[in-house]
Amino acid sequence: MKIGILGGGQLGRMIALAAYPLGVETRLFDPAPDSCGGQVTKLHVGRYDDPEALKRFADGLDAITYEFENVPVDAANRLMHHAPVYPPPLSLEVAQDRLIEKRYFCDHGVPTPDFAPIESESDLREFAAHAGLPLVLKTRRMGYDGKGQVVVRAEHEFEAAVSELGGAGLIAEAFVRFEREVSILAVRSRDGASAFYPLVENRHREGILRISRAPAPEIDPELQSTAERYATGVLTALDYVGVLAIEFFVDNGRLLANEMAPRVHNSGHWTIEGAETSQFENHLRAVAGLPLGSTAARGHSIMLNLIGTTPTTPAILAAGSAHLHLYGKAPRAGRKLGHITLRGDESSLLEPQFDTLSRLIDRA
Repeated sequence: MKIGILGGGQLGRMIALAAYPLGVETRLFDPAPDSCGGQVTKLHVGRYDDPEALKRFADGLDAITYEFENVPVDAANRLMHHAPVYPPPLSLEVAQDRLIEKRYFCDHGVPTPDFAPIESESDLREFAAHAGLPLVLKTRRMGYDGKGQVVVRAEHEFEAAVSELGGAGLIAEAFVRFEREVSILAVRSRDGASAFYPLVENRHREGILRISRAPAPEIDPELQSTAERYATGVLTALDYVGVLAIEFFVDNGRLLANEMAPRVHNSGHWTIEGAETSQFENHLRAVAGLPLGSTAARGHSIMLNLIGTTPTTPAILAAGSAHLHLYGKAPRAGRKLGHITLRGDESSLLEPQFDTLSRLIDRA
């Protein structure tokens, strides 16, 4: 079995690493010759708008997947002529535009914060009169890790906010004073079988995921069931194959969808050590047409992202049950360089190690 992966970043790298025990051969496609995934598997360097480069990459592949949601849809559709592409390119079309994504959620029974398309300052004023302030103004496309968005707290900020984000092609969303943020990771196979990981609690800083706790503490089983039902609606509508992540706000005990990622997800990194089958292996199983593995948690896990800089490896590994994953990237402000996972049978036993690592990370 040979699987191609569009994108050569850390997610492609971890998919490739999960492929080795399954006897699955992988290759990556990325415009950047120094993509970190190329350190662990074969990397094809080329442009997404180069049909010949895509054809050479696809030669001999049994299936193709991707590790980030901004893969050009035209490239994914072109590759469909050479091998099946999973998840289907429609997933990219939906996830790449926040307005289309929100409408898709609503059309398939997944509640979201109030939202509206914004093409001018007057549109923003009209939405604010309905939804109130503060509100969140976002670009419809290409924003990630907190980029491409701004919180608008007063009317005098309207003009500057719209101008800062390009003046048009925007979306405004009601500001949600949520209790916490959670995500569901779902996986669906070629034959339609699906499985779900436990809800994960996520903490962000400066728009970047910093900490995930799995399973999310003190989650009502009904909330887990609701998240699975919402994810099932999206999976079925898209005829999805692979891992899908949906991020939610928990607001007064209800789930409001924030966004989805049609790929393996940062909030699922804990599954490498903390679940019976990692999200990366299950994504490969789904794409390759293999039976899905168990998504059950193995006790409790805390995942910490390493952003911009990292503590020394000996200091990290001295923290008991710490599992270190470095991505082979050069340090840079705001860049995800790796992650650490703590796993144990009792969540309370992880807290002293978590406190130690948090201090190390803050001092790095």
